Amino acid sequence: MSWSIAQVARMSKVTSRTLRHYDEIGLLRPAKVGGNGYRYYEQEQLLRLQQILVLRELGLGLDAIAEIVDDGRDKVQALRMHHRWLLAERDRFDRLATTVARTIENVEGGDKMTGKSAEHWFDGFDSAKQAELQQEARERWGAENVDAANARMSGKDWAATHGQTWITALDTLVAHIDAGRAPADPAVQETIAGHFQWLSSGFWTPNRESYKGLASVYADDPRFRANFDKTDPRLAEFLRAAMTEYADTQLD
Repeated sequence: MSWSIAQVARMSKVTSRTLRHYDEIGLLRPAKVGGNGYRYYEQEQLLRLQQILVLRELGLGLDAIAEIVDDGRDKVQALRMHHRWLLAERDRFDRLATTVARTIENVEGGDKMTGKSAEHWFDGFDSAKQAELQQEARERWGAENVDAANARMSGKDWAATHGQTWITALDTLVAHIDAGRAPADPAVQETIAGHFQWLSSGFWTPNRESYKGLASVYADDPRFRANFDKTDPRLAEFLRAAMTEYADTQLD
């Protein structure tokens, strides 16, 4: 049995334009193309599309998704792996809900977040979580970039050399917000330039696309967003806008 691109778009809630893009980049080829130029999909392609959508929901980029779905893994094995990931995501959102509820209590109680009290950015990073984040970083940014960053950080006290710089930058950004400055304001962009240099000196040097991608991760990934929201609920979106402005105007 086969389905037309319009039928697949309707079933999957993915636009025909997106399906054509997936075809063009080799991520999801149709089973056949009719003499009229219409694309048709069969069960194998629908299973692959499900994989793609699951991985996209987990926050992976298309390049990383292509590597995973093309690794030759047995389809049932792949589905079981995705099921485990989804259960893990469910548990993570449960933990996030608990964190947000606790934050609401703190805010309602009048607690004020300061740089010193922003230590939540570094809480709970046990070895298992470090390994998980390392793997995610490899999938998002590439193994070479992650390995190079780890090599540069080797032998350093991260919290001492980089952690305080990060906290100071966040406090400065909150001050910009309080002062009513826009993300494109020169003073804000100077702070973002410092963030870019901080990344480049201790981690990796992003290009325009990857820096904007990191901005979206900061704002959209619940693990990052929860920490930004603890510091200031306005911060994540402001940082996204400021980093995007910097990427568009300063990076190739």
